[in-house]
Amino acid sequence: MATASTVELNITGMTCASCAGRVERALGKVAGVGDVSVNLASERAHLRLDRAIDPELLLQAVDKAGYTANLPQRPAPAAADRARALSRERWTVLLALALALPLVLPMLVQPLGLHWPLPAWLQWLLATPVQFMLGARFYRSAYAAVRAGAGNMDLLVAVGSTAGYGLSLYLWLSAPPGHTPHLYFEASAVVIAMVLLGKYLESRAKRQAVSALRLLEALRPEQALRLRGSREERVAVEQLRRGDLIIVKPGERFAVDGIVIEGRSQADEALISGESLPVSKAPGDRVTGGAINGEGRLLIEAAALGSETVLAQIIRLVEDAQAAKAPIQQLVDRVSQVFVPVVLLIATLTLLGWWLSGAPLEQAIITAVAVLVIACPCALGLATPAAIMAGTGVAARQGILIKDTQVLERAHRVTDVVFDKTGTLTCGTARVVHLLAIEGNEAHVLRLAGALQQGSEHPLAHAVLHACRQLALAVPPVADSQALAGRGTVGTVDGIALALGNRRLLQDWHVEQLAFSPQADAWEAQGLTLSWLVQHDEEPRLLGLLAFGDTLRPGAAPAVTALTAQGIACHLLTGDNQGSAEVVARALNIASVHAQVLPADKAQVIADLQRSRHVAMVGDGINDAPALAAAHIGMAMGGGTDIAIQAAAITLMRPDPQLVAAALDICRRTHAKIRQNLFWAFVYNGVGIVLAVCGLLNPVFAGAAMALSSVSVVSNALLLKTWKPALANPPQAEA
Repeated sequence: MATASTVELNITGMTCASCAGRVERALGKVAGVGDVSVNLASERAHLRLDRAIDPELLLQAVDKAGYTANLPQRPAPAAADRARALSRERWTVLLALALALPLVLPMLVQPLGLHWPLPAWLQWLLATPVQFMLGARFYRSAYAAVRAGAGNMDLLVAVGSTAGYGLSLYLWLSAPPGHTPHLYFEASAVVIAMVLLGKYLESRAKRQAVSALRLLEALRPEQALRLRGSREERVAVEQLRRGDLIIVKPGERFAVDGIVIEGRSQADEALISGESLPVSKAPGDRVTGGAINGEGRLLIEAAALGSETVLAQIIRLVEDAQAAKAPIQQLVDRVSQVFVPVVLLIATLTLLGWWLSGAPLEQAIITAVAVLVIACPCALGLATPAAIMAGTGVAARQGILIKDTQVLERAHRVTDVVFDKTGTLTCGTARVVHLLAIEGNEAHVLRLAGALQQGSEHPLAHAVLHACRQLALAVPPVADSQALAGRGTVGTVDGIALALGNRRLLQDWHVEQLAFSPQADAWEAQGLTLSWLVQHDEEPRLLGLLAFGDTLRPGAAPAVTALTAQGIACHLLTGDNQGSAEVVARALNIASVHAQVLPADKAQVIADLQRSRHVAMVGDGINDAPALAAAHIGMAMGGGTDIAIQAAAITLMRPDPQLVAAALDICRRTHAKIRQNLFWAFVYNGVGIVLAVCGLLNPVFAGAAMALSSVSVVSNALLLKTWKPALANPPQAEA
């Protein structure tokens, strides 16, 4: 069981949408089961339980419905086992085709004027193994369906192919001596061979559809190198505990989420966050399990294990998204409940209609067989889940985690995107954005300011030291350093008494600043924070002025431009003052600004917009949680290891605003694939049934068309795997 309220089951034996619907209904009847969602493509059932129940009751319910279920916690088939199963399926298909080809070959060469009729006994000898040995799976599945009082695709195949085989056997045995009647062994054999081929190709395609999830699962290392005192020991990941020290050598994957204690390196997080460039790691930085260490040896402290890790949360989110159903799937479910009985009725009426209208009985039977074969609803059942699995999978590989599949249908209606400011459009950390040197040059002023800030944990101190590192400035030592509460810092640098502080410090020391007040006032009007560098001697005097502010993310401007180009209006929603909000809005050409809005009031702003618009909200997923929940589509901006998975329908794994437009794009594309697939599935079945009823479709071609329908639907969904976000400003390597 995944949690106390949810459970997942592996389901085997499903072949069409009717099967998935029957499993859902069987599980839904178990006392204590709330919602049930069965995914035909992934062959999994996702259940929400109202209370704790014995899993064996669920397994028994599935068994009574004619299928097999097991808990995912039991050992799952390894990749080698899955490959062997697919190989067996391939050899079964090849054998079926090899036996069916001689039967259909005379029909294929007849238009060329060649007549190669096979003896009746040879046709029977070739068709019988295909019908009852290679096609045994259809009889087993059909029997289980009938026993459960329902129908499925295999029932249609079994009834249709048996009718063709039985008719041929009857015509052969009842024919006068010396007379060879026209037999239909090739129809039954080719139908089974084509269906087996379609199922094989479908299995291969479905494996590709879930490849993104398997890639994520493969990122989990099985062992880690733990440091105990001075001794290194290789242990299973399950044996690790929070706080353990782990050595990660160059080229190895991080076994758990942790914090770097010692060493410097870079991490390749491409398959986790979609970040294509390596991310620098130094002491104090967080690392994510599954990422690949670069060229440096790192010592990390385990911070999150097992299901708590970012990778485990990503896998769980992708699994939930792929198990969920889009609202449009409800139409398919309603159709599938009555599809097979209706097809059986149509086939029966076709048989009677042709026979009663004067057609030979054999022609009436073959026409009814064609109806049964072409009507198999495989494509209908695969149309939606195949597209969802491919779309959410490729999105996850690009750092876009789609939690709620309903957003797939909402994305194309989005008219407005509301951005939070701090941490979303801006970096969320203070930086030195302006520097005014009153005495000396800017590098000299910054060097002295950096000396005063050594050892301080204040955000502005980090900003000064970061600026010094960027300019490769050597920061001199400081003596007699002391913090002045609410004012700044004082100390002695190179024998000079210095202070770095705010206006209150200047007022206390009676430092004259009138000449520079206009510039200072202008910066403060932009929402910037000021620090004055003062030389404190007999006559205190100003040496420089530093202005601190939040900087725009590199992808902010391209993100707003891309959305505007799509006709989507952008808004800025922030709790900051009007001045700083206006500065960011002007820089990004955002016309609508909502400033000084409390977190509790942000949801009301979203609600007001949604009275006439369709709104997506983008925030950090923590203080913006009410607004994210209120919006039609909520997008939480994550930061690698700080993912607000529960805050919104979509989580962006990297703090790149360009992913907003990319997320809307992949949602729209996935929804378009769903509609395309459903259209073609209905066309295949609808047009095919009409042609078959009219006697215009041979069972052989009906089998080929039915197989083609399933393969084409899944293949169309797999085109989503080629999608990549259009980034006008690609991410830069971290410093």
